[in-house]
Amino acid sequence: MSALPIFGEQGAGSREQYAPARAESPALNGGYGSLLPAPCSLPGVVLRGAVLSDVPQLEVLMAPYVATGDLLPRSNYDLCRHIKEYVVAEGPAGEVIGCGSLKVYSRDLAELAALAVRADWQRAGVGGALLAALIAEARVQGLAEVLALTRKPGFFLKVGFAPAEREHFPLKVWADCARCPRQNCCDEVAVVLRL
Repeated sequence: MSALPIFGEQGAGSREQYAPARAESPALNGGYGSLLPAPCSLPGVVLRGAVLSDVPQLEVLMAPYVATGDLLPRSNYDLCRHIKEYVVAEGPAGEVIGCGSLKVYSRDLAELAALAVRADWQRAGVGGALLAALIAEARVQGLAEVLALTRKPGFFLKVGFAPAEREHFPLKVWADCARCPRQNCCDEVAVVLRL
């Protein structure tokens, strides 16, 4: 991901030297997992592309949010199949402490999804760093808008998202709603960031 260096100085908190990808780099075409880890402004935290070996930790990380209805359930199969859409925050001991994904729907629109931070790392800036990395990747991809469906719109509004009407987005964006347990009583708010 070419924009990751904005989160900290080169080498800060990283176990290996970070070499930023350039726009013409083939790494951008291979998903987040093909890039070297990038330092984050949080000591000991690294943002990197998710890899298949992260799937068990992603399942554990997301489970409490699925239980409360803040995230849609994602099967092991779905996580494996879409692993290149995910970026993770790795803590000092190499554990996954946060994640998020960028689901591209068209040349103009993507959805920020599965944004989760482990409870003991909340309010430390991990969610903001993940959000910024995903938005930066959306810009690199040339997208016009980034959508999020959330029960916590304040988090997104603070960084420039605006409330949006669901009718503004193509029906295929709502495909996940068919498997949502709250489809008939949805309390999520749509927010959008125009890039």
